[in-house]
Amino acid sequence: MDKFYPVALPVLNGNEKKYVMDCLDSTWISSNGSYIKRFEEEFAAFCQAKHAIACNNGTTALHLALLAHGVGPGDEIIVPTLTFVATANAVTYCGAKPVFVDSEPETWNIDPKRIEERITPRTKGIVAVHLYGHPADMDPIRQLARQYGLFVVEDAAEALGAEYKGQRTGGLGDSAIFSLFGNKIITTGEGGVLTTNDAALAERAQLLRGQGMDPQRRYFHTVIGYNYRMTNIQAAIGCAQLQNAEWHIAQRLRIADHYTKYLRDCSALALPVQQDWAKNVYWLFSVVLREGSEAERDEVIRRLQLQGIESRPFFYPMHVLPPYEKLQSASEFPVAGRIAAQGINLPSYGTLTEADVRYISSTLLDIVSSL
Repeated sequence: MDKFYPVALPVLNGNEKKYVMDCLDSTWISSNGSYIKRFEEEFAAFCQAKHAIACNNGTTALHLALLAHGVGPGDEIIVPTLTFVATANAVTYCGAKPVFVDSEPETWNIDPKRIEERITPRTKGIVAVHLYGHPADMDPIRQLARQYGLFVVEDAAEALGAEYKGQRTGGLGDSAIFSLFGNKIITTGEGGVLTTNDAALAERAQLLRGQGMDPQRRYFHTVIGYNYRMTNIQAAIGCAQLQNAEWHIAQRLRIADHYTKYLRDCSALALPVQQDWAKNVYWLFSVVLREGSEAERDEVIRRLQLQGIESRPFFYPMHVLPPYEKLQSASEFPVAGRIAAQGINLPSYGTLTEADVRYISSTLLDIVSSL
């Protein structure tokens, strides 16, 4: 084995070191400093949103968003069952109940046609997850939200720069959140951002982020808040990453093109789609086995690893996880159940070459053909 291909790898090829050293030299290394405001302003502009609130990770950004929308005990929030567990956990942090919805078979996102049947008098909002980089179908979701008086949060943790009908994620709902973990399209190591066009919601989120301290009266705390702040060092890395954001996105698209070229003729694999109304940023290039069991999928992953290729299964759907399995019957989610059991995430990071993708693809094809 000459080379190992991880699923994800951060690319720090800009001013990251320069800006971090500036923080160290200035001693502004905690949750105050010039890079935080700069990062928030530049992030909001990138997402075509009016406000951005930097947080210490994407989960806390989602928790803040839900709290700012007034979510509390007794409320119900609609979320896709096929998502990372943080989506459901953030709802639970608020004392609310996540209500799960099955997936679309093509995009793997929440199925808008299945949302209305889950709405009850306790439903307060919808979290639309843009899974693996493809935006959810937002128009029918927003229409339902207007009809029933609900808010919409975009969980765009995996979809920086993705577009829905020409508009970037981050301004498609009443609020949105992003993750900046080390495996994301751009990273601050750990980090997250809440975006919104609602000034009052942004103000509420900022208050809650900083321990509920009155911005006009130091150490006077008007509500029970949280310490969800981003550090100046994280923001400095974020500013450098944002400067190259278009490059990072372009690499994901390039890699997706290579994978598609080498895998599209394999009838055993379903490849990620890009609907005509969407721009998919392919956070991870993900494939689904058209046939076979979860055990066979796991065997493919095992054999890829033996060839120096790390891959990952899709997220377990929420309805099979111990904290949530009693909320709804697994029989209600046939599409998500199948996709999750047969999905594989392949290496996807900016420094992969076409030769790398060709090797990964040919290895995968050999393994799949031998099943």
